Amino acid sequence: MQSLQDIDWSSWQAKDPATLTFVINDGQILLIRKKRGLGAGKINGPGGRLEPGESLLECAIREVQEELCITPVNPEFCGESRFQFTDGYSIHVHTYVARDFTGSPEETDEAIPLWFSLDQIPYEEMWADDIIWLPEMLKGNKFKGRYLFDGDRMLDYHLDIF
Repeated sequence: MQSLQDIDWSSWQAKDPATLTFVINDGQILLIRKKRGLGAGKINGPGGRLEPGESLLECAIREVQEELCITPVNPEFCGESRFQFTDGYSIHVHTYVARDFTGSPEETDEAIPLWFSLDQIPYEEMWADDIIWLPEMLKGNKFKGRYLFDGDRMLDYHLDIF
């Protein structure tokens, strides 16, 4: 696999469904430095894999609670990304934005909370796809993306904006 054309997206099924949730408040975005698992060491939004019997929205809220000890208020779905890795792993990420939260962000075993101004997002410390779709999300656009990765290196992508 070297490009998106090498994948039959019509029958593609992710190994893992997952969520990402971004809390945006007062011109700032709450990100995390991931301490373990996929993307350990990178900066990203809080998120993780769907548990059996859980809805995507429930997963989005639970993952933020587990990783940052806060509860996002009224998260809204804003897009989805399908990731295929050359080693065979795949993940389908559903992305949410919350404009408010309850609690106070705390470091956990999984994540260190980091606030950034919306014009100072550290893309160089994030996954390569984030600089493609995150600015669209911040403009209020909905999106659907497909990405091919070899480890941390993005080989190909396609993004639709709505």
